[in-house]
Amino acid sequence: MRLRPWQRDEIRKIYDNPHGTRRAIISFGRKNGKTALAAFLLLLHLCGPEARPNSQLFSAAQSREQAAILFSLAAKVVRLSPSLSQYVVPVDSGKRLTCEELGTVYRALSAEASTAYGLSPVFIVHDELGQVRGPRSELYEALETATGAQEAPLSIVISTQAPNPTDLLSILIDDAKTEADLRVVMSLYSAPDDADPFDAKTIKMANPAFGDFQNDEEVLAMAEDARRMPSREPEYRNLILNQRVEMFAPFVSRSIWLACGGEVVESFDGLPVFGGLDLSAVNDLTAKVYIAPVDGLWHVKPTFWLPGDGIREKSRIDRVPYDVWEAQGHLRTTRGKTVDYEFVAASLYSDCERGDIRKIAFDRWNWRHLKPWLLKAGFSEDQLEGDRALFEPMGQGYQSMSPALRDLESDLLDQRFVHGNHPVLAMCAANAVVTSDPAGNRKLDKAKATGRIDGMVALTMARAVAGTFETPKPEPKFQMFAFG
Repeated sequence: MRLRPWQRDEIRKIYDNPHGTRRAIISFGRKNGKTALAAFLLLLHLCGPEARPNSQLFSAAQSREQAAILFSLAAKVVRLSPSLSQYVVPVDSGKRLTCEELGTVYRALSAEASTAYGLSPVFIVHDELGQVRGPRSELYEALETATGAQEAPLSIVISTQAPNPTDLLSILIDDAKTEADLRVVMSLYSAPDDADPFDAKTIKMANPAFGDFQNDEEVLAMAEDARRMPSREPEYRNLILNQRVEMFAPFVSRSIWLACGGEVVESFDGLPVFGGLDLSAVNDLTAKVYIAPVDGLWHVKPTFWLPGDGIREKSRIDRVPYDVWEAQGHLRTTRGKTVDYEFVAASLYSDCERGDIRKIAFDRWNWRHLKPWLLKAGFSEDQLEGDRALFEPMGQGYQSMSPALRDLESDLLDQRFVHGNHPVLAMCAANAVVTSDPAGNRKLDKAKATGRIDGMVALTMARAVAGTFETPKPEPKFQMFAFG
C-alpha cells in the first residue's frame, strides 16, 4: 500500500487534530480510491494501532451492493496479507470481519436492512452518504446516536457530494465550513462553479488522483460527452466535478445560464416592458420579472419578496442565504409573516406610472385575491380585464406553458437574454425542471423541483406576453425630385 501525498495529508488531518477528531468528511469525485482508503482506515481500527479491545466497528451504505463493496475490499486485503490473515477472519455470509485476539468486530450495514439500534460503535464509515436524499437518514442517526457510551468515537464520511443543499451530506458539509466544532475536519475537493467544467485543470481540482491511478482518458471522454450532450452535464458535474448539482436534467443547464449573464441596462425608461408575476402563497417567495428589448436582446430585471419575520429560519430550512440576499439588495422583505398583496399591488402601480409597461402576465389562480388591491392601488377596471387590459391571465398547464418555454429556451440557447446573474433568479433557474405530457408538451413543475422556481415561472410568463412584440419599423422617407 503506497500512500499518495494527498492521502497522507488526509490521514494527518484526521489523527493529528489537536482538538481530537469526532467526525471527518472527505469528499471528491468518483474513482479516486475512496473505497480503498476507507478499507485501510477500517483495518487500522480493527486490528492496527488504533484498535480498542472488544470494540464494534461499522460501515453504513444505502444499499446492500454498496455495503458489500467496502467489506469485499477489506476482506481481500486480509486474505492477501499473510500477517493480517493470522488475526482477522472474514465472514462473507454476514459481511463481517473479526479479530478474536482483540475481540474487535466489524460489520457492513445497509439502509435496506433492519435499523441498527442496540449497537455501540467506536468507529463508523459512512460510505457514499451523498446518496441520502433529504435531511435525515435513519441508519445514520441510529449509528451516530449509539456512540454515547464510547470515550472518543470516530466517524468517517467519505463520499461524492449530494446534489441538493437540503440533503444530509450537504447539511453536514455546510456546518463543517463554519468551523463551529473543531472536532470536525473536512476536505472538500470540488471544482469552482465558474471554472471551465471541461478543462483538465478544473477536473483535477475535484479529483486528486487525476493523472495518477485514475483513468484520465476515460474521465476526459466523460467531459466530452457532457459537452456534446447538455442532458449529461448535471451528472458529470455532480459525480466527476463533485459539485452540488442535481443529476436530473434541469430546464436550463448552468453553463447556458451563465453564458447569458452580461450586464443589464441600468434603466428601462423609454423601453417597452413586459412582465410576469408569480404570487405563490402569501408566506412564500413572490416574484415579479420584467423584460425589455435592448439592441436585439431581452434584458431582465427581477424583483423578489419574502416575509421579513423568520427570514433567518427560512434561510436555514431552505439552505439558501435569503438573509444575505436581503442585505445585498437582491431580495425585498415585507413586514409580518406574509407577503401582503396590497404591497405588491402598490409596487405594480408605481411601475406602470413610471414606465411603459405593455403587459403583465399572472397566474389566474390568485387573481381574485390580488384584484381588489390593484383597484385600491389606482388601476381601473379596463386595465385589469378586457381586450386592452394591462394584466393578462396565463394558465400554468401544458397548453399555455409549452409555447412560452419553447420561446424562452430558444432565446437562452441563442444568448438573446441578459439577466445580470441575479442570485435569486439564478437559484430559481437551477431548480427549474419540466415535465412533459404524452404529446411532448412541457410545463414547469413546482412539485418536482428541489427548491424555489418562482422567478423562472415569472420569467416564462413575461416572455410569453412579449411574444407579440415587434420592433417598430422606421417610417419610410420620400424625396421628390423635379426635372426641367
